[in-house]
Order: sequence, then C-alpha cells, then structure tokens
Amino acid sequence: MKNNNILVSGAAGNSGTLIVQALAAQQIPVRALVRDTAKAQQVANLPGVDLYTGDMAVRETLKAVLEGVERVLLISGANDRMVETQCTFIDACKQAGVHHVIKFSGEESQQGYDPQRFRYTREHEQIEDYLERSGLQWTHLRPSQFMQVYLREAAAMRESGELRLPLEKISMSPVDLRDVAKIAAALLIEGGHYGESLRVTGPAALSMADIAGIVSSVTDKPIRYVPVSWNERKTTLSSAGLPPYFIDALAEQAAERIRNPKAFVDNHTHQLFGITPTSFEQFAAQHNHIFN
Repeated sequence: MKNNNILVSGAAGNSGTLIVQALAAQQIPVRALVRDTAKAQQVANLPGVDLYTGDMAVRETLKAVLEGVERVLLISGANDRMVETQCTFIDACKQAGVHHVIKFSGEESQQGYDPQRFRYTREHEQIEDYLERSGLQWTHLRPSQFMQVYLREAAAMRESGELRLPLEKISMSPVDLRDVAKIAAALLIEGGHYGESLRVTGPAALSMADIAGIVSSVTDKPIRYVPVSWNERKTTLSSAGLPPYFIDALAEQAAERIRNPKAFVDNHTHQLFGITPTSFEQFAAQHNHIFN
C-alpha cells in the first residue's frame, strides 16, 4: 500500500480519534480530517498522522485532503445535517477519484428493531443507499450501541448508586468502541469486503440490571438499575445541555428499543478480523477509574 493514501474523516470525534490511534499504533500513515485543529489534540502529534482541516459539507475545502487518497473512512457527527454532510462528502470523494469508501454506520441490536423509527438509523440507511448508487466501491461498518455510553452515567452512578435509564427491562449487546476502531483500521489497511455490510455487537446480551451489577462488582459499591420515565430522562438531558433535536432522537430510539426488548449477538465481524470481543466486565474493569 502506498504511503498516506488513506483518510479518516471526523477524526476529532470519539470514534475517529480511536481509529486514527489504532492506525498510528501500527505505524500506518493516515490523513486525519477535522474542522477544528484545537479539538484534535489527541491525534495531532501521533506518528504518521497528517492533520487536515476542512468542512465535509463544503466540497471546495476537501480538494487537498482527498488528492491521491485511495480509501476513506466516512464518519461525521450525528447532527441535524448528517445526511447532507455525508452525501456531499461522498460526491467529493467521487470527484477526487477515491476508490473505496467505508461508511461508519450503525445498527441497533434489538431483534425486530425498525430502523425507520429512529432518525439516525434511518439517516444512516439513506446515506448508505446514496453511497451504493455513487459508483464507488463501498463497505458499511454497522456497530451496535457502544459500551462507552455508560461512561456518561458514571458520575450519576457514583453519586446516587443508581443507573437511571428509561429502558424498562430490555436487553442490549453493547460493543467496545475500541474493538470497532480495530476493525475499521483493518478495513482501511487491507481493503476488500466490497459491497458488504458488517454488523458488530458485543459478546453478550445484557439487561440494564446486568450492566449495573457488573459496574457494582467492579467498583465494589452497591449500584442498581432504576427504570425511569422518559420525561425524567428528558429533564436530565436538557439540564446537561443537549440540543432538543438530539433529545427528540433519543426518545425515538428508546421507544423502539422498548417495543423490541430482546437483543441478538453477532460477533462474526470480530472473528473475520481476528479480534477477541471485549466483554462488559473487561470494559468496566479497564474504566474502573471512571466508574469508581
């Protein structure tokens, strides 16, 4: 593979950062696209990383970063312009002669979940369809819920001893984002898997009570799951400063999860790339300093 002909967009976000770090750890040269270099300090000084600034929604800002690129990992923030932004970026990739676009997408792990009922899974599918029609080689990487979302609840769990979520008695199959980053890095390095949608879940279907119990065991502190109403959760999210459109999207997601309470497990993609799935017990132990 030629030097520095792979690109990670959205490289300052949580997922993009971990993917760039996974490439750097293997000494693979990579271009990292960000909008604001001030928010990219976790990748800016990594060996082999060339940092570029640009706006994925403005094709004129992308010419330099895409010149000579063969393979792209397409990722951007989940906001109210995601479809427009990513489809514009796909157009720019086609114009620049990019060979292969890997779409970082998503798929809920609930059996029977209707992606059309949650705006971000619906919009991910719209972008996937657009990419498939573009004439570019494509691969869709479709992880389920990230284990990292529970780190956001860590402070509240420490303070109250409770995991308070509006999810009744459902189960989920959360995956460690670091596992997904390793898979994404392998796709960027090795290529192939054209025309494939790669589903990624964690290794176990867990209820919220299971997750609270695991955190309790790791921290050696009593933590229990308390189902709450969506109105209570909305108040918490609003107080944290989340924008209304994002809170509305989370309400759609929670409602569809409750309609389809049982989760599936699919670790075929882990196996395909020789990656051992991280268990939630391992994840919690590795982040004990945050939970405790």
